[in-house]
Amino acid sequence: MSLNQLLQPCFDNAQLLFSQLPPSVHVYLSRPLVRKALALVATVQLLRSVNSYLSQRAQNNWVRAQAWNPRNELVLVTGGSSGIGKQIVFDLVKLNVKAIIIFDIQEPNFQLPSNVFFFNVDLTSSAAIKEAAAEVYRAHGHPTVLINNAGVGFQGTILDEPEEKIRLTLEVNTLSHFWTVKQFLPSMIKNNHGHIVTIASMASFASLGEMADYGASKAGALAFHESLTQEIKHWYGSRKVRTSIIHPLWVQTPMIGDLVENRARFGQPIMTPDRVSKAVIQQLVKGNGGQVIVPSSHGFASMLRGLPSWIQERLRDRQSQNFVRLRRAEQELGKTA
Repeated sequence: MSLNQLLQPCFDNAQLLFSQLPPSVHVYLSRPLVRKALALVATVQLLRSVNSYLSQRAQNNWVRAQAWNPRNELVLVTGGSSGIGKQIVFDLVKLNVKAIIIFDIQEPNFQLPSNVFFFNVDLTSSAAIKEAAAEVYRAHGHPTVLINNAGVGFQGTILDEPEEKIRLTLEVNTLSHFWTVKQFLPSMIKNNHGHIVTIASMASFASLGEMADYGASKAGALAFHESLTQEIKHWYGSRKVRTSIIHPLWVQTPMIGDLVENRARFGQPIMTPDRVSKAVIQQLVKGNGGQVIVPSSHGFASMLRGLPSWIQERLRDRQSQNFVRLRRAEQELGKTA
């Protein structure tokens, strides 16, 4: 579809709407200042539409993938036993996906539907992932969709947080992506069909106090996604293999239980997992790769690193102070308990 074809319905609807307005409104809209203001708004909206169109085409290598048929797709979700991953599994079941594989160290706390299969896998171990992948090949075939969703996070400053928790955060949130992609990307390249989804975070763009390891892991996940996208396109020439990265704001999962319990004191919006899952499913069904920020109203977050340093620091200060207030409130509650 050309750009003119894309925009023509907008022009037609605008003309139809204008023709139905009463004469008094016509007179008002004919004023020079009003016309200039409307022209400015229309120009901005046009530029946004053009930017959106070009971004989507570029993120999809300027080629269209074949229509997504859920009955032909084998989806593997890491961390699918709880939180966002669990919601993604349930939403995929509703789509009648051929089969869904869960890689998780935690047993599911729900009854598995007939097309969902659980593998107990330590995602910090490349050997364990390789062994489980071999079992998946034998029992189900090669996954066509890989959703690197598993994630952990712990509270504490750099000085307070134990080494084992820091290492676990980086190994699960970033390094495991390398090990799963090494196992499942080759067949996608061979067939020039597949989709790799990385669940990152808004912390990919800005890290706060008590988030050094988590922020580093999610910034690393973003860098991983960018390099992976380039390698698939230029090194392997598989332009129909899609890569998507999802950046949610705070999501109500067990990982941030303390923030959920003290939501009023924390002062930040907290979403439910279904918002993130919906964004993932939309990417899969439409066959679109690219970067998605949830909620979309926070799309400006990806530009934070381009702001002047003093503005960046001010924004980080405000959010870190929320954590400080929360910790102080927790200490006060602990003393009175």
